[in-house]
Amino acid sequence: MPDLLIELFSEEIPARMQTKAGEDLKKLVTNGLVEAGLTYAGAGAFATPRRLALTVQGLLAESPALTEERKGPKVGAPEKAIEGFLRSTGLTLDQLEIRDDKKGQVYFASFEKPGRKAAEIVAEVLADAIHKFPWPKSMRWGAGELRWVRPLHSILCILHDEAGSEIVPLEVGGIASGDTTEGHRFMAPGRFKVTSFEDYAAGLSRRNVVLDADDRASHIWADATNQAFACGLEAVEDPGLLIEVSGLVEWPVVLMGEIGEAFLGLPPEVLKTSMKEHQKFFSVKDPKSGKIVRFVTVANRETRDQGAEILRGNQKVLSARLSDAKFFWENDLRVAKAGMGDWLESLSHVTFHNKLGSQAERIGRIAALAREIAPLVGADPGRAETAARLAKADLSSEMVYEFPELQGVMGRYYAEAAGQPAEVAAVAEAHYQPLGPSDDVPSAPLSVAVALADKIDTLTGFWAIDEKPTGSKDPFALRRAALGVIRLVLENGVRCNLSEVFAKGYPGADAADLMGFFHDRLKVYLRDKGIPHDVIDACLAMPGNDDLALLVKRAEALEAFLKTADGGNLVQGFKRANNILAQAEEADGVEYSFGPDAKLAETGEERALFAALESQGGAISSAIEAEDFAAAMRGMAALRAPVDAFFEAVQVNSDNQVIRRNRLNLLHVIRTTCSRAADLSKLAGERAVPEL
Repeated sequence: MPDLLIELFSEEIPARMQTKAGEDLKKLVTNGLVEAGLTYAGAGAFATPRRLALTVQGLLAESPALTEERKGPKVGAPEKAIEGFLRSTGLTLDQLEIRDDKKGQVYFASFEKPGRKAAEIVAEVLADAIHKFPWPKSMRWGAGELRWVRPLHSILCILHDEAGSEIVPLEVGGIASGDTTEGHRFMAPGRFKVTSFEDYAAGLSRRNVVLDADDRASHIWADATNQAFACGLEAVEDPGLLIEVSGLVEWPVVLMGEIGEAFLGLPPEVLKTSMKEHQKFFSVKDPKSGKIVRFVTVANRETRDQGAEILRGNQKVLSARLSDAKFFWENDLRVAKAGMGDWLESLSHVTFHNKLGSQAERIGRIAALAREIAPLVGADPGRAETAARLAKADLSSEMVYEFPELQGVMGRYYAEAAGQPAEVAAVAEAHYQPLGPSDDVPSAPLSVAVALADKIDTLTGFWAIDEKPTGSKDPFALRRAALGVIRLVLENGVRCNLSEVFAKGYPGADAADLMGFFHDRLKVYLRDKGIPHDVIDACLAMPGNDDLALLVKRAEALEAFLKTADGGNLVQGFKRANNILAQAEEADGVEYSFGPDAKLAETGEERALFAALESQGGAISSAIEAEDFAAAMRGMAALRAPVDAFFEAVQVNSDNQVIRRNRLNLLHVIRTTCSRAADLSKLAGERAVPEL
């Protein structure tokens, strides 16, 4: 079985596109091969700035011959229809088979489809893949029709095995396939011949190309950390930047440079962001002070002067960039020390949404709502209002205008410069959190109050103007905002009725509808924590379902109860009682909700159930009132055995109507007792009963 090697060699591919491009090449080619009947043992894709490569191992030498069957027209169909079918199959009428079909007799054709050589199939599949390649952006280069992300220079395509290698002949956009490629653009120019994937990878390595992106990233990070360690410093981790930089070079050469003394006083976040966004530099910090003191850059070649000239050029450009940042910082500090009034005033001219007013108006709403929420989270209302009014002031700063990703971070610095207490200043950064499911959740009371106010204002505002998420569309990230509120409430143990809080948000929002949206988001959040939707539904049916902390506490206790044998069996007993009772009430046209009389019990099992319901009913009610749902579930577990025994020994629908009515009233007690913690009728019927 031969192996296949493909390389598409071009001008530099944008780093952000390389990983997916390698995956797309693998998918397009391997899917095409399999569809054509060529199976394979394994495949691997690689990407560098100048090439996409694919190796496919254990490919069939040719596709197998197949017997194809095709349904034709009905017997007696017009002659032209039959002739067309014969032409498409290459058969004669006497070679067709007549079979019975739903609508009568029909012609069927069976014929052999011969196998094809691998090279023929590979050529077709690769040419098709190149023409259909899903680049995010592509261009037509020169006079041809081929579109590619950057000019495509050569196509290497060979099949190889122990006996040798052969070129798979094809031509795309005037480029004929071959068995040669190029090494590093500067360090090893010129083409060389390739006979196998191993020969290809080794040849590139000798010519200063690291083919595997993970190898390039590992080399960069190892060199960066080692050079920093040698100076008593630490390289600052940035996985996203590492992936990007490893896509900018084929032969990574790590160099560490100095940051000018004049810029070392800038906040570390400013230095880090400026170097990353403008220069693709890694930051190097002093572990003792936490300050950014140096940078790491990655060159694409080795030089005789060990990169000295490269570093000089980089430091010159960096100084110009950091001079701008320093200018912004110093100007912003002057405004901050004056109280940030100018910034707050300018936000009245910045539109948040054309139906929801300006940023200044929104800040006013958030401040008022934060004051209302503050007592619920243990924060001082006055400070919460102050923190909310200052939290977004940095949106008018020059630094945030240049680097929007620093909003909040700079707000903390500016609030401190304005003389605000540390806990107030911290709100500027923390109130945006959590930004996603893995982001940290603020725990400081002031930050929690403003973060909740910020997100609830957003949600109630867009609900009021009927801009809700629809399907997969959520342009204002309202699902993320709702998840943020859920996490802020649950992870800080906030006890509140959210419907009441929503009513204090943007006027006109349908609090009930918004609460339903929250319940849907909560189901998704809790599903990832192992609590099924039906358990949430059972708890949502109970009073106080807008107190999320209480709701989750109830759901966790119910789910733990259902994982026990007592829990699973009691639910089945409850459903049996509920079904019998519902059928009897519908048939009789009455409600069996009167207290049953224990004196009418005829069996020991019946008397035992009366006793158990009496002893556990009060305990369950007391536990529910104390919000001790685990204790309530333990009380319900004690009912499992007497309920099971009752249904085993007692016939509810007795011929004696007095006994029948008494037993139906007893079932009503079972239903109400078991429904005090949650509506068990909402639980899925197929839930498995755990084994003892």
